[in-house]
Amino acid sequence: MLVNLHSHLEGCLRPSTAAELAAESAAPEPPGGWAAALQLARPADLTVFLAKVAAAYPFFDAVDRISRIACEAVEDAAADGCEYLELRFGPATHAGGSVGIDAVISAVCSGAREGERRTGLPTGLVVAALRHHDPDLTLEVARAAARAAGEGVVGFDLAGDELLFPALEPYVEAFAIARSAGLGLTCHAAEAAPASAARSAVALLGVNRIGHGARVAQDAEVLRWAAGEGIVMEVCPTSNWLTGATPDLSSHPARTFREAGVPVVLGDDDPVTVGSRLSAERGVLRERLGFSAADLVRLDETSVRVAMIEESIRARLAARLASSGGR
Repeated sequence: MLVNLHSHLEGCLRPSTAAELAAESAAPEPPGGWAAALQLARPADLTVFLAKVAAAYPFFDAVDRISRIACEAVEDAAADGCEYLELRFGPATHAGGSVGIDAVISAVCSGAREGERRTGLPTGLVVAALRHHDPDLTLEVARAAARAAGEGVVGFDLAGDELLFPALEPYVEAFAIARSAGLGLTCHAAEAAPASAARSAVALLGVNRIGHGARVAQDAEVLRWAAGEGIVMEVCPTSNWLTGATPDLSSHPARTFREAGVPVVLGDDDPVTVGSRLSAERGVLRERLGFSAADLVRLDETSVRVAMIEESIRARLAARLASSGGR
């Protein structure tokens, strides 16, 4: 079963769409073309990786473009065989001029609904605050996410450069706003910062899912804590290799999480940026990290349990999983 619980809209822009939109604006094509501009071809660090993701930002400059990119992201995930998609995005990055944060969120909701209508792929949207933004702007994002609860937005996240902006205290109020609106909570943590960042995210922000969490595997105490508390790690192996969080795919901490009893779910993070979609990421777990069929069933069961999803869809996925024996 392919359930994608960690995928960023900004990392889903098709190079062909970028080329078309750039031509409309008479923007010059970058050296090597848009595929090269949008994809990170070799390992670097989180800051370099995020700069590559940011190459897509200029195309999120109008609501019709935002809706199109969201619709195509759902279509591409469906074509990969995905059965439930959580698609996260940072609306404050794309707001400006006459396009406010609410308008960006509405445009993504509209595009995702159209993608779902075309493909039948149920999609939940996760609004992300970004670490480098002013705390007041983060509160605006949280309030906008709360207003869109029930309109397609199902969750709230904190993303961005953990190396340059490690503190979590500025985001406590924003997460409280999201929680009060009934949104699910997750946070990028311990991807580049020490393992303790994951523990802080749970304590300060009230999340029960951690985006990446790669450094948790390096701290025995935090690893035991995560297993004991059932804190879910959203693993994205190829992305973690490209950001330098793991030296190679065969060393990815998903194996350590599995052995320690830490629950994991799977995502493709930024599929265009990393050049890998969810089906390939599942292949990494199976072929490079030794996940057995039983391990993958447990991953699927966890994914269905913790997904930010309507209960009717959760029940349908659970029934599908039970009938398929996890295939």
